[in-house]
Amino acid sequence: MPTILCLGSYFKGGLFLEECKRQGCRTILVTTQKLENEPWPRHAIDEFFMLPFPNLARQPDITYSLAYLMRDRVIDRIVALDDYDVETAADLREHFRLPGMGASQARFFRDKLAMRSRAQEMGILAPPFSAVFTYENLHAYLTQTPGPWVLKPRSEASSMGIKLIHHPDEFWQALDLLGDRQSYFLLEQFIQGDVYHVDSVVWDDNVVFAAAHKYGLPPMAVYHGGGVFASSTLPHDSDETRALQAANRQLIAAMGLRYGVTHAEFIRAQADGRFYFLEIAARVGGAGIDRLVEYATNVNPWIEWARLEMANMRGEQYLLPPVRDEYAGLIVSLARQEWPDTSQFNDPELVWRLHKQHHVGFIVASHDYARVQDLVGSYADRVARDFSTSAPPLDRPPE
Repeated sequence: MPTILCLGSYFKGGLFLEECKRQGCRTILVTTQKLENEPWPRHAIDEFFMLPFPNLARQPDITYSLAYLMRDRVIDRIVALDDYDVETAADLREHFRLPGMGASQARFFRDKLAMRSRAQEMGILAPPFSAVFTYENLHAYLTQTPGPWVLKPRSEASSMGIKLIHHPDEFWQALDLLGDRQSYFLLEQFIQGDVYHVDSVVWDDNVVFAAAHKYGLPPMAVYHGGGVFASSTLPHDSDETRALQAANRQLIAAMGLRYGVTHAEFIRAQADGRFYFLEIAARVGGAGIDRLVEYATNVNPWIEWARLEMANMRGEQYLLPPVRDEYAGLIVSLARQEWPDTSQFNDPELVWRLHKQHHVGFIVASHDYARVQDLVGSYADRVARDFSTSAPPLDRPPE
């Protein structure tokens, strides 16, 4: 029986674990003590290990821990359930000589400087950027590249730690505050526009499935300014969808992913109407995006990722399930109520509710694009009025 060991720095990936178990795999979950009481699908987990240190990336502790487990267990694959575990899993695969993405390639999906440099090498359009290394080069960049700019952590997730910079003096002050951590950041031109995401399934170097969606507000705006997070399926036959699908295929080929799932983000600039690459991750999109994709297409990225891993492990051909071309919309927000009462949301198109403390969230789905857009707009307005609150943005994840 094949064994998959999953690293989980955050509570997610239950569907992945359940599908691995359904496929006849032995599953091991390695997580932290603070996540002990989360509702993990324990019926699908053969062994559950909570490590005594708060960060699964801590070396050499994580390597020592897995080496100890492997004294009397054969582990066939290591999978990162969260973005923060991608590089850790890659390092562990290298150390234990296991198949899958190695450390150098993992940087294309975690390190924003690495992914932008690779995209630039392969002719993919991205915002003008600069590494934060040589001050002479930074002075030249600020002189030649119109502001505003964003100072981004190279390896954080989502919009965490991003700072908007309006004047060069503001940038140099921010660098002083960073001290020795400066080289772990990237400087990039801020582009105003609409933000999109494309969620893909990749097998044998080919994108066998991809779904394109458009955010309501850009994630950076929601993260730093509060508000309601929303995303909805693009019209299937639109120019936007075709352009994004083409850019996504080019991007994944450039990053060299042989098989797996990806979540890529692009921005369409107001200034010139072109799509610019923002980032790509070798993981499932968060905040309910997997369910959004599922209700629009019948394809859940978590489940297909598990099926991909099993097919690769067994030397079998992966087959995508039947795809449905419908439309779905996702609305999520922090809520000021501990357990919000959302019973007044009862439209027949409502197919999913988020059940999480101090959160409110929905997915609506229909074959009618216009109906989904109407519901997303109406729900977002009502959530903002009756439930929504915000929390101060974090510069880095809590320990």
